Amino acid sequence: MSIKSLIINPGSTSTKIGVFEDETLLFEETLRHSTEEIAQYASIVDQKDFRKNIILDLMKEKDFDMKSLDVIVGRGGMLKPIPGGTYAVTDNLLEDLKAGVQGQHASNLGGILAREIADTIGVPSYIVDPVVVDELMPIARYSGVPELPRISIFHALNQKAVAKRYANEKGAAYDSLRLIVVHMGGGVSVGAHEYGKVVDVFNALDGDGAFSPERAGAVPPGALVKMCFSGKYTEKEVYKKLVGNGGFNAYLNTNDMRDVDKMVDEGNEEAREIREAFIFQVAKNIGSMACVLQGKVDQIILTGGIAYDKAVTDGLKERAGFIAPITVYPGEDELLALAQGAIRVMTGAEKVMEY
Repeated sequence: MSIKSLIINPGSTSTKIGVFEDETLLFEETLRHSTEEIAQYASIVDQKDFRKNIILDLMKEKDFDMKSLDVIVGRGGMLKPIPGGTYAVTDNLLEDLKAGVQGQHASNLGGILAREIADTIGVPSYIVDPVVVDELMPIARYSGVPELPRISIFHALNQKAVAKRYANEKGAAYDSLRLIVVHMGGGVSVGAHEYGKVVDVFNALDGDGAFSPERAGAVPPGALVKMCFSGKYTEKEVYKKLVGNGGFNAYLNTNDMRDVDKMVDEGNEEAREIREAFIFQVAKNIGSMACVLQGKVDQIILTGGIAYDKAVTDGLKERAGFIAPITVYPGEDELLALAQGAIRVMTGAEKVMEY
């Protein structure tokens, strides 16, 4: 029997939805929200009814029978640190999404909307591999400053999805492999997947690792302290330098790798060097994770939007290809990854996780 699912992936100014029958996409839509529409609401949770109504209105426009759905899946939000997997949207999980226990983010609405719509038609609601997935080994948490432990915030949904895709294509179990997965988008995360768990990863939001189109990654800490206390910047301005205006944005005033490539093609030597520095830093991250896995790496997987860039993937193969073979799965299909998470628990391939 097939499984029909509605997938909800809220972003800051859009809500992406998809309807699947098993892994076949029946239709998808990106519902855009203007700044004026969003500005009416004091908090992210306050947007719930607005977003729910436009989803339901779209389903009516498409003359789609909501009662034909078997499950509704939402993007996971800023919950407490949890192991990877597909989670039922329980009352406890729902309350923590509403509270935003690790921060307010539009993705918090994913589980909230899934639960509310699912309850009206009597089907289960789930979230899958939110960004707060934390499977770090204990020694990976030490930073050198007790008050500043290393934390796990990364592109868990796509990293886990492509790791499982690779395992499936090779006829192997995900939990039998040692993989290094590199997600390259607006932020970059490099994770060591050891037998089904991401035992170490570079914090992709505001922490360590390579710089990216929008984020600074690891910066010299002494110089950062001096900047913070220079009197030139507010706390918000310093943070924006690290997250949002860092990386390619800071050097080249663009967060689009295609713009960088165009500059390189036009003979911009600075752009060429910065692109090479990006490849250099990501390769160093891969090397670090190879050490985490004690050199026993079955495969390196490159994914995310920048994995479409041949100059980058060729550069990484040149610098890191000696560690293990490299597979490239460009882009990210979050809607499908969410649908697959629900399918796995509903078919019994995985157990549903309890928050």
